[in-house]
Amino acid sequence: MSYLSKVRDSNPLVHNITNIVVANFSANGLLALGASPFMADAHEEVVDIAAFSAAVVLNIGTLNDYAIQSMVLAGQSANKHGVPLVLDPVGAGATSYRTSVTQKLVNEMQITALRGNVAEVANIIGESWSIKGVDAGEGDGDVVVLAETAARKLGCIVIITGKDDVITNGVNTYITSNGHPILTKVTGTGCLLSAVVGAFLAVSEGASLEAAVEALSFYGVAAEIAAELTTGQGPGSFQIEFLNQLSLVTPETYQDKSIINQLR
Repeated sequence: MSYLSKVRDSNPLVHNITNIVVANFSANGLLALGASPFMADAHEEVVDIAAFSAAVVLNIGTLNDYAIQSMVLAGQSANKHGVPLVLDPVGAGATSYRTSVTQKLVNEMQITALRGNVAEVANIIGESWSIKGVDAGEGDGDVVVLAETAARKLGCIVIITGKDDVITNGVNTYITSNGHPILTKVTGTGCLLSAVVGAFLAVSEGASLEAAVEALSFYGVAAEIAAELTTGQGPGSFQIEFLNQLSLVTPETYQDKSIINQLR
């Protein structure tokens, strides 16, 4: 059975502590996929919610000290209870505050999967790569080597998204090549992707890397179909159709359209 089918059959509860820009989109995307979103950051309840969730997703898009403490509490609770934990280090490297917060999170909890662009991941492990706001700048490094190095240093799955996506645990590495450029015209598509990775990890039953690979490729397939159906209509129409396709893409369609290469 595909991980997509498992998500839709089991309706995993995904606890999100995310940014104010994308909370609604992430919740709707998870619902469309077949997961159950829980959006909460109160210190008084995040420990309990993380404990009974199927996955926890932390997103540092809009930072403040209260949210950071919520993330630490939820992340450590997830670790204690064996719940998969995804970190989206939005804008790490753009400011010293974001970089230090990300370092705090990776040092104080065990991340299952880190998903970011190449500049964010590079800055987390102290490598040089330019960043513009929350977007990766130009760089001349080897993205695959960077991802594998980060995975080994952090002891987790590292996902670097871009034109092609790199997914690695530091030993085995995959490249997925599905997706569409219009994803970059809709705020929050990367953040939602991190939440979708959380949903797939929730049903991975120990095969976290394979589940993450399917999550990335499935997400790209949904985007490709949505872009084709809304050609010439702009990002607003695409956004709505993309949510539709997160619900409508079948495992059979996914298998037919997925482009996955295993490097090692």
